[in-house]
Amino acid sequence: MSDKSRVLLDLRAFRRREDRQLVLVVMLFLVIVGGGAIGVVYGWRMAVTGAVWLLGGAAAIGSLWLILSLVERWVGRE
Repeated sequence: MSDKSRVLLDLRAFRRREDRQLVLVVMLFLVIVGGGAIGVVYGWRMAVTGAVWLLGGAAAIGSLWLILSLVERWVGRE
């Protein structure tokens, strides 16, 4: 297999890129939609407070993803 076709068929890089995008979308969805739902139900002043807590939850999701990505690279499964 030539180097050019190997670059085109790099499924691991594709999976890593897709994982990164999925985690980002989940975190944004959590903060934006969750904050909006809190704002609609409880008022926009509570939405600000809720958004702070939702940002903490998004940070926790991002931290877990980062730890798992680092462990995956550490064991050599790039």
